[in-house]
Amino acid sequence: MRKGFLALFSGFPEHHFSKEIAERLRTELPERKSIVFITACPLNYDQNDDDCDGMYEMFAEQGLPFEKHCVIDKRTEPEMAKELVQNADCIFLMGGGACEDQLNLIREKGCYEALIDCHAAIFGVSAGSMNMARKTVDFSESMEAFDGLGFTNITVSCHHDPEDTWRYEKTLRMSENRTVYAMEDMSAFFIKGGHIDVVGTIYRVKDRKLQALTEEDIKELEQ
Repeated sequence: MRKGFLALFSGFPEHHFSKEIAERLRTELPERKSIVFITACPLNYDQNDDDCDGMYEMFAEQGLPFEKHCVIDKRTEPEMAKELVQNADCIFLMGGGACEDQLNLIREKGCYEALIDCHAAIFGVSAGSMNMARKTVDFSESMEAFDGLGFTNITVSCHHDPEDTWRYEKTLRMSENRTVYAMEDMSAFFIKGGHIDVVGTIYRVKDRKLQALTEEDIKELEQ
């Protein structure tokens, strides 16, 4: 597990952090010179700019502004991308697109080693959270697992909703081969120094059985 501070988010449908999440971010982000967003939609420039500004505003409205914010997408030159990552205080892996598109962008821009070595807090939402795991399944594309960034051993299924039968069944299928953590929106895993804290509603899914995440499950993840 990567040292430093990691956060995995499912989604923020109202485009606001909860009070509990904001309080943790305030504690963990004392330095806020630069936040760098990395898109999962490398060619959708207008959307990337809008999402970058919109997600930045989520921090700003909680009294957590950064001096600079920007997004890495296909427009970003590799040397600039690496420099942005190396100098960031927070890196946010965005959602809204395919997991492999984001991973390919990170490789293309030569950012992987910079991500491993940087001092920044690293956050993910939706596809970004999925990509932080050692093994990722993007069931919108395929049920086949592939290598993620390897920052954590937590494989997640985001936007869990018991009434979304299609997503529910896909999550159960994922769990036939691995343990999956189904995250409802507004939930989070916070990881620091091998210790894991949880906010919101998250389920542990194994062998097609879904159960509420327990303290024992968290302790097992910390091993």
